[in-house]
Amino acid sequence: MSLTSSLTIAQLNPDGSVPVPAAPDAAANAAAAALQREAQFEALQAKVEALQEVLAKPLNEILADREKAQEAAAAWDAFGAMWMLSQRAMRRVALDLATQLGVDEAEVVARALQHANEVLNGDGVDLGGTIAPAQMAHIARHKPFLRKQFRQG
Repeated sequence: MSLTSSLTIAQLNPDGSVPVPAAPDAAANAAAAALQREAQFEALQAKVEALQEVLAKPLNEILADREKAQEAAAAWDAFGAMWMLSQRAMRRVALDLATQLGVDEAEVVARALQHANEVLNGDGVDLGGTIAPAQMAHIARHKPFLRKQFRQG
């Protein structure tokens, strides 16, 4: 606390006497600090309860949950690899066909971005039925992220 923030210019009372300055509200400060400590305590208590919930399980259940999570992660990793390979193969086919038609790579990429943006910004655009309803729902859940990825410019 600086000296200037602790100084108060007192106004004289009508009778000419100097008023006694009021003490800072120590009770209010203590109450605010107590509320803050209570909120911190409740947050820590919730974390402890969550940990106790995990630790209360038998070890074989904890390990089974971990194995399930690892299996799911491995399945998603394999799916990602399959998807990436199929996308690269389709890109190669598209570029080969475009070369046969005299269309350069930049035009192919521009068209792909245009189609992606039509799906992301259109109302139910499914590229002529090539995107299944479940896939459209999945895309809808991730539109903000996908819009950043497929932004033209």
